[in-house]
Amino acid sequence: MKVAICIGSSCHLKGARQIIEQLQTMIAENNLTDKVELCGAFCMKNCVNGVNVTVNDEMFSVTPEDVKSFFEKEVVPRAL
Repeated sequence: MKVAICIGSSCHLKGARQIIEQLQTMIAENNLTDKVELCGAFCMKNCVNGVNVTVNDEMFSVTPEDVKSFFEKEVVPRAL
Protein backbone atom coordinates (compact mmCIF):
# COMPACT_ATOMS: atom_id res chain seq x y z
CA MET A 1 0.00 0.00 0.00
CA LYS A 2 1.28 3.46 -0.88
CA VAL A 3 0.75 6.45 1.41
CA ALA A 4 1.89 9.78 -0.06
CA ILE A 5 2.06 13.02 1.90
CA CYS A 6 2.13 16.35 0.09
CA ILE A 7 5.30 18.25 0.88
CA GLY A 8 4.50 21.29 -1.25
CA SER A 9 4.89 24.69 0.38
CA SER A 10 1.27 25.08 1.54
CA CYS A 11 1.09 21.61 3.10
CA HIS A 12 4.57 22.00 4.55
CA LEU A 13 3.42 25.12 6.39
CA LYS A 14 0.35 23.24 7.70
CA GLY A 15 2.42 20.46 9.29
CA ALA A 16 3.39 17.93 6.62
CA ARG A 17 6.71 17.19 8.31
CA GLN A 18 5.06 16.41 11.65
CA ILE A 19 2.58 14.12 9.89
CA ILE A 20 5.38 12.26 8.12
CA GLU A 21 7.28 11.79 11.39
CA GLN A 22 4.17 10.57 13.22
CA LEU A 23 3.26 8.15 10.42
CA GLN A 24 6.82 6.77 10.31
CA THR A 25 6.64 6.06 14.04
CA MET A 26 3.17 4.49 13.90
CA ILE A 27 4.05 2.32 10.90
CA ALA A 28 7.13 1.01 12.73
CA GLU A 29 5.28 0.51 16.04
CA ASN A 30 2.57 -1.51 14.27
CA ASN A 31 5.09 -3.64 12.33
CA LEU A 32 3.75 -2.42 8.98
CA THR A 33 7.03 -1.34 7.38
CA ASP A 34 6.86 -4.20 4.89
CA LYS A 35 3.22 -3.39 3.99
CA VAL A 36 3.14 0.42 3.85
CA GLU A 37 5.25 2.50 1.49
CA LEU A 38 5.45 6.05 2.86
CA CYS A 39 6.58 8.73 0.44
CA GLY A 40 6.44 12.46 -0.19
CA ALA A 41 4.70 14.06 -3.15
CA PHE A 42 4.62 17.57 -4.49
CA CYS A 43 1.46 19.63 -4.94
CA MET A 44 -1.71 17.56 -5.14
CA LYS A 45 -3.74 20.59 -6.36
CA ASN A 46 -5.88 20.69 -3.21
CA CYS A 47 -3.92 23.27 -1.23
CA VAL A 48 -6.92 24.82 0.50
CA ASN A 49 -7.65 21.49 2.25
CA GLY A 50 -4.05 20.43 3.03
CA VAL A 51 -2.16 18.62 4.44
CA ASN A 52 -3.11 16.28 1.62
CA VAL A 53 -2.41 12.58 2.03
CA THR A 54 -3.28 9.85 -0.44
CA VAL A 55 -3.76 6.19 0.40
CA ASN A 56 -3.63 4.18 -2.81
CA ASP A 57 -4.63 7.36 -4.71
CA GLU A 58 -7.61 8.18 -2.45
CA MET A 59 -7.12 11.70 -1.07
CA PHE A 60 -7.56 12.75 2.55
CA SER A 61 -7.00 15.98 4.44
CA VAL A 62 -4.98 15.34 7.60
CA THR A 63 -3.73 17.58 10.39
CA PRO A 64 -0.95 16.81 12.88
CA GLU A 65 -3.68 16.62 15.54
CA ASP A 66 -5.77 13.95 13.77
CA VAL A 67 -3.02 11.84 12.20
CA LYS A 68 -3.43 9.07 14.81
CA SER A 69 -7.14 8.59 14.08
CA PHE A 70 -6.44 8.81 10.33
CA PHE A 71 -3.81 6.08 10.68
CA GLU A 72 -6.11 3.81 12.70
CA LYS A 73 -9.12 4.35 10.44
CA GLU A 74 -7.60 4.52 6.94
CA VAL A 75 -4.15 2.91 6.99
CA VAL A 76 -4.27 -0.02 9.40
CA PRO A 77 -7.38 -1.74 7.97
CA ARG A 78 -6.00 -1.52 4.42
CA ALA A 79 -2.61 -2.87 5.46
CA LEU A 80 -3.97 -5.98 7.18
